[in-house]
Amino acid sequence: MSRATGELRRLPTSSSSDVATVVFVGGGPRTVGVMERFAASAVELLGERPVEIHVVDPYPAGGGRIWRREQSRLLWMNSMTSDITIFTDESVECAGPIVPGPDLATWVAGEGAVILERAGLEIPGPMDFPPRLVQAEYLAWVWNRVVRDLPTTVTTHLERAVGLTPDHRVILASGKEIAADVVVLAVGYLDRLPTASESAWAAQAADARLTYIPPGYTADVDLDGLWPGENVIVRGFGQAFIDLMVLLTEGRGGWYDECDGLLKYHPSGDEPVLYVGSRRGVPYHAKLGYTVAGTKPVPTRYLTKQALDDLGDGVLDFDADVRPLIDKELAFAHYQQLFTAHPERTRGTWQEFADVLDRLPVVALTSAVEAAVPDPADRFVRADVDRPLAGRFFEDRDLFERFLTELIETDLLRRSDSSYSADLAVFNALLSIYSVLSQAITEGRLSDEDRVRSVETEWHGFFSFVASGPPPRRLEELLALHRAGIVHFAGPDLDIAIDNDRFVASSPNIEGEIHARAFVEARLPRPDVLASTDPLLQGLLADGVLAADELFATDGTSLGGGQLKADSQSRAIQADGTVHPAVFLLGPSVSGSAGSSGFSRPHFNGPGFRQNDAVARDLLRLLAPAVRKEERHAS
Repeated sequence: MSRATGELRRLPTSSSSDVATVVFVGGGPRTVGVMERFAASAVELLGERPVEIHVVDPYPAGGGRIWRREQSRLLWMNSMTSDITIFTDESVECAGPIVPGPDLATWVAGEGAVILERAGLEIPGPMDFPPRLVQAEYLAWVWNRVVRDLPTTVTTHLERAVGLTPDHRVILASGKEIAADVVVLAVGYLDRLPTASESAWAAQAADARLTYIPPGYTADVDLDGLWPGENVIVRGFGQAFIDLMVLLTEGRGGWYDECDGLLKYHPSGDEPVLYVGSRRGVPYHAKLGYTVAGTKPVPTRYLTKQALDDLGDGVLDFDADVRPLIDKELAFAHYQQLFTAHPERTRGTWQEFADVLDRLPVVALTSAVEAAVPDPADRFVRADVDRPLAGRFFEDRDLFERFLTELIETDLLRRSDSSYSADLAVFNALLSIYSVLSQAITEGRLSDEDRVRSVETEWHGFFSFVASGPPPRRLEELLALHRAGIVHFAGPDLDIAIDNDRFVASSPNIEGEIHARAFVEARLPRPDVLASTDPLLQGLLADGVLAADELFATDGTSLGGGQLKADSQSRAIQADGTVHPAVFLLGPSVSGSAGSSGFSRPHFNGPGFRQNDAVARDLLRLLAPAVRKEERHAS
């Protein structure tokens, strides 16, 4: 196997037959996207060689596990209908041909309307946050269209892949084998073994006859151990908590109505009482409830590939080299929008402020910001955004809950008000920054410790907190549940212990303790491929086909194995540092994989589209009966 290069070589076929075979392990949206791009470029690159495509997934292709039809109708997406598409459009910069198709909003208003009616689903408006079942129907329809457009045979296997032999035979759980020329692993979110801490919690809880629910995908979690009327401590305040909240309230027969503009919750009597806290102690910011014409992600100004290259060859230090550029990028986006869209709230000109920002690091901007932006509500300080409760102490829990209620109410008002469109500019800048970081990872510019600790954990957490929060309605429901006494706020940096056969929670910012019979970790498991329960990945890691080492921080703390590693062409990096020419890695379990932060928006040149197109064209070149000289040297 060759070292990582941009060179593509035609692979020998897996048998004497001239039929080429591609196996996709995972049948979710990422596989659908690559197959759509495969179909788009097949006529140009594949020639006359026949190809068979096999898709292996225990869940139906299209939606896969996360977007399957068999889940609660109460669970929503955290994107608006108008913000989702699977198809390329004129904005996408890729080598393959653009093949337009309906975005979700267009689909539900057209051909999808009949499908949704048949499924008993209401048709969402373009600014609605639709149920996940609507997306499941859309993905199933897209899958059927993609299969129809492919000049290949497509076979699905509703089972797991459990092995891959050195001669590229994919072994299925049933014992069936598929001889492959190329394998694409798009396995989505990985289940993993419990951590040592989680195993200890489970054992202690069992001994004390308590209920402990470890991290997991909420739609798959058994919640029967959370009893009506009993206290439940919940650690985690993101999307997993919102899903948990919905399933334990409306999912148990409660309902909402509105009186004088205020949402009211009517309990069924089957709800537990939730005490929710987290590292930050506050819920994720609500999704923005407005759009601004012409506002979209733009190329970065400071955090660019060229800027990182100018720092020298080799591995960069995230804190010293990368983080200051991220801070400048976010500040630039925020203040440019504020100065140009709302100049009445600023002093001086945008150009004057931009000149200062170009010259100085963000940490030296305090006096310039105070002089140019009179209202503190119009200023952007990343540390304050990230930890809004830092440095605050509340001697009374009721006082804290009133404070947090006001904080959430203020967030709801701000996120629906386009006069604070600087928040939208920051959201778009976060997307652009994500793309640059993904490229830096695949090019080996960050150490494994920085990759896992600084990007996959810390940066992704901040991105999710600011950009991947719940629909505004969900936070309105949270406040209604708080008023009904179903949800209480437990505070930041929540510490949990077991004492006298009860879970005990406390926060260093709040006086007092919370006692409960049940404890839920409301979050997805932390990525760690070394702890994956997937037998295929376990085998590939053991054989060195995939690379992962247990990583340790400088203080000796174990960071686990993080995510799977791939090169800039999405090819698997092996344990010896070489690149596997016939195994491609895509999706949220792959470090630096583009587009893993969510579905692409129409007319936004989504990075996932660009990566899907590049991978599809690489697959076609590898499978073509001959590789032309100019293609062989294409990168």
